[in-house]
Amino acid sequence: MSKPYNPVLTVGAPAAAALTANRFVTYAGAVPAAGAGGCGVARSDAAIGERVPIDVLGIVTIETGGAISANALVETDNQGRAITRNTGVVLARLTHGQSATGAGQFVEAILIPN
Repeated sequence: MSKPYNPVLTVGAPAAAALTANRFVTYAGAVPAAGAGGCGVARSDAAIGERVPIDVLGIVTIETGGAISANALVETDNQGRAITRNTGVVLARLTHGQSATGAGQFVEAILIPN
């Protein structure tokens, strides 16, 4: 079964840091601090100064930073990867049936504006 990927809104922004595709990004075009807010997920890699498409609303593919239970709320680690929400800002929820057993996996999630 293919994974749902349905970004509803994508914006372009200059990268303020080296960005990796499928990881969370801040409004300033940087990698967020662990548990911090963000504006969306980078659709592609980008070097500093390059314009990067950022999915800010919809269902997107996100790289994980650890094990995540099905349908869990997620926040970001210090590399922009999705981890199970602890005390940080909620950035997304895994879609139905999506889960991860460790870091470096790719899951589909519904972005939650913050």
